[in-house]
Amino acid sequence: MYIVNGVLFGLLLMVLVGPVFFTLIQTSIEKGLDKAVFVALGIFFSDALFIGLAYLGVSQFVDNAGYNVWIGYIGGVILFSFGLYYLIRSQKAAVFTEAKSVAVKGKFRFIFKGFIINGVSPFVLLFWIGAMSLATARYQYHGHELLAFFITILIVTLCSDVLKAYLAGRLRKLFTPKLFKILNLIVGLAMIGFGIHMFIYSI
Repeated sequence: MYIVNGVLFGLLLMVLVGPVFFTLIQTSIEKGLDKAVFVALGIFFSDALFIGLAYLGVSQFVDNAGYNVWIGYIGGVILFSFGLYYLIRSQKAAVFTEAKSVAVKGKFRFIFKGFIINGVSPFVLLFWIGAMSLATARYQYHGHELLAFFITILIVTLCSDVLKAYLAGRLRKLFTPKLFKILNLIVGLAMIGFGIHMFIYSI
């Protein structure tokens, strides 16, 4: 079941629209698919780092029943807040923006670019703390189950990022402001659902 939940969570992340998405699309269009794949790898490594940090922050409390309740509340607040954020975004028109430039030279500069673009926002770490809270406090994942859950999320996310880069030319035409609103609405409702679920479970 933890594999299935990991796939579902990864698919949810697949439709998130933000700076990382635009960076992938722009890199693929301007520099080619191979460079965009390097950007996707940078995003992968950045997420893996934040998942590790989230685990270090949450794991010290998971064996304490009292703290588990607070972890559930905190994780619920984080996921609920993300849901509200995306619901608000769904009411605004989305436009294709220029990706930020990262002045780094060398073979792996695109990996670094993906790592930095994904990592500069504090919301990324907060999101993974919320996901870690969900996995440990609600799903009661530990050990290999917790590891498999997040590895599955990372793999699904990496594959979806590569697919986005591959279909960049078509995605640029398909992703109209209306579709952006729909995607943000779906993500927002799903995040709020996760948050409420954690709150109910923690009571």
